[in-house]
Amino acid sequence: MTTLEQLQKAKKITHELRVATTEQKNNFLNKLADLLVENTSKILVENKKDLDASSNITKAMKKRLEITEEGIRNIAGGVREVASREDPVGTIVEKWVRPNGLKIGKMRVPIGVIVFIFESRPNVIVDAAVLCVKSGNVLIARGGKEAQHSNNIFEKLIQEALKSVGLPKETVQQLEDRNYGAVAEVVQSYKYVDLVVPRGREKMIKAIKDAARVPVIAHERGLCHLYIDKAADKTKAISITINAKVSNPSVCNSIETVLIHKDKADEVLPDLISKFIENSVEVRGDERVCSYNGRCIKATEEDWSTEFLDLIISIKIVDSYDEALEHINKYSSGLTDSIVTENKELGEKFLKDVNSASVLVNASNRFTDGGELGFGAELGISTASIHMKGPMGLRDLTVTKYIIVGDGQIRE
Repeated sequence: MTTLEQLQKAKKITHELRVATTEQKNNFLNKLADLLVENTSKILVENKKDLDASSNITKAMKKRLEITEEGIRNIAGGVREVASREDPVGTIVEKWVRPNGLKIGKMRVPIGVIVFIFESRPNVIVDAAVLCVKSGNVLIARGGKEAQHSNNIFEKLIQEALKSVGLPKETVQQLEDRNYGAVAEVVQSYKYVDLVVPRGREKMIKAIKDAARVPVIAHERGLCHLYIDKAADKTKAISITINAKVSNPSVCNSIETVLIHKDKADEVLPDLISKFIENSVEVRGDERVCSYNGRCIKATEEDWSTEFLDLIISIKIVDSYDEALEHINKYSSGLTDSIVTENKELGEKFLKDVNSASVLVNASNRFTDGGELGFGAELGISTASIHMKGPMGLRDLTVTKYIIVGDGQIRE
């Protein structure tokens, strides 16, 4: 099909998804989970083709691309988690009665056709598919070429599960035209597309925003910060900081910069830097940070604004909470920032002061994830200032419409 034909087909079947029953959608999800596990060996073969074609990538980027047997079980578990969640479609979120007897309510309904543009991580096509189908939306996905074989096998299994429950296989489809011009056509097709969600490089997201004539909710880059306050507990500070970087440095919710109050530096930095080095993390610090360990590299201005997505961390000593806040406001991408402190009032102030999609107190930034928040999966992490902010789960893929029931009332 041409791109236009794909979009027209997707728009045409939105009604079937809008009226699909919760049982039908959950049957799809459970069937898909079974198919993923049953076809583990096939998925791994296709993923190996992607890995072999990308042999020159960094270790961290390979981790983003690689699928393991355990990973497939986790993906299937996430699919079943979404099946267990309440169906938001048809939920009445507000209702009231006017003096003239009119009954008014707000009902959750699907958005329609969602175009999801992403890079590298092939498992996210499954996340997007299960969330869109459960919330009654049609999905058109466009993944990066580096994961094409993996995405293709996932698409095949998703469409097999759709057909098994009587839903159109085109409910979830990949954009067939791989040329970038097709993406530009899609994001301008306001007659057929209701929402575009880009997730990937800053350059790609900017290009889509500039070209789009349909609403865009962007999953921006993850230049994330962790601030260790002077009232921080040392054990918590080191444990949280190491986890927030080392557990998976190639993902958007991994921290790139650590800020530490000058009054806490002597207590924490020697052990923290040593722990980073033990975990093969390259430490780039300001002059004061580098004085604690000769293996530190002097940070440049560029380091404070770089999303490394690798085993590299930048560390800066600040003289006050306000200086830390100023640094975060200047350099953060607005995805997720955190504070470690035993000062409850300051922690609450940080939650209000930092305008990121997810703000944490005494917890690792790595919790900014739909699965960790109990959604089962996420479409992306919205850094927008409209519709919603943070990981996008089922409810976030619906909007509300007014429903009004009368008994013959007319407006006077």
